[in-house]
Amino acid sequence: MARFAAVFLLFFSVPVVGVASGSAIPLPTGLALDTEAEVVEVIDDSTVLLDDGETVRLAGIEPPKRASGDAASGVASPAEKARQTLAHLVQGRRVGLASGGIPRDRYGRLRTHLVRTDDGTWIQGALLAAGLARVHSLIDDRAAVAEMLAIERGARAARLGIWSEPRYRVRTASEVNDGLHSFQLVEGRVRAAAVVRGRGYLNFGNDWREDFTVSIAPRDRRRFEAAGIAIEDYEGRIVRVRGWIDSFNGPMIEATHPEQIEILE
Repeated sequence: MARFAAVFLLFFSVPVVGVASGSAIPLPTGLALDTEAEVVEVIDDSTVLLDDGETVRLAGIEPPKRASGDAASGVASPAEKARQTLAHLVQGRRVGLASGGIPRDRYGRLRTHLVRTDDGTWIQGALLAAGLARVHSLIDDRAAVAEMLAIERGARAARLGIWSEPRYRVRTASEVNDGLHSFQLVEGRVRAAAVVRGRGYLNFGNDWREDFTVSIAPRDRRRFEAAGIAIEDYEGRIVRVRGWIDSFNGPMIEATHPEQIEILE
């Protein structure tokens, strides 16, 4: 348990820099700039076009999704506010690029962190601080997750941006069915944690066939073990887990790396 606690502190006890003061949030020290370019177009709330012809998808974050009825509401949707904010931050600006892991996504876009070269503003940090994105790490794209989670927590506590919208609320384990087939954050107490035929399971209810479950494949368990975390360590703890909710013996999130699961107790 001591090793588990140490890993928890390393991942999640990072101060919220610049959120309260409104000052520019700098690029975390774990990220190194690779190159520079100018942003010539903001395509959407997480994608920009550079003057060298490359298209960049912002790494590490999940932008708001457009929903039916947004256009007819008469007010800017969270997705449009995110796009406008991103344009204000980078349109026509020189930016530095810092890869967080996966160099390109399946569409051939660069997947990277951006920082303004004139004042050092970290773009992912700025969007998270404004409540206009959620943290979404991937197996091979986990750089600066602790810093991003800390900034996200500050925006959520202040109910900024999407965090004042009911559809982006952190769901309880009993509410996940209305978030099926979408990226969500879910909180609850792990009632049972076990490894069955090599696969880890975190059960949040008494009936694993119907209640919310987190599943961890055998190949992914090794990442948890490398971080000093045994699946059984989660039992009895209140956690916040993030990921895509599918339906398999009830609602389920597939966790592939430890950063998807925050310990709240």
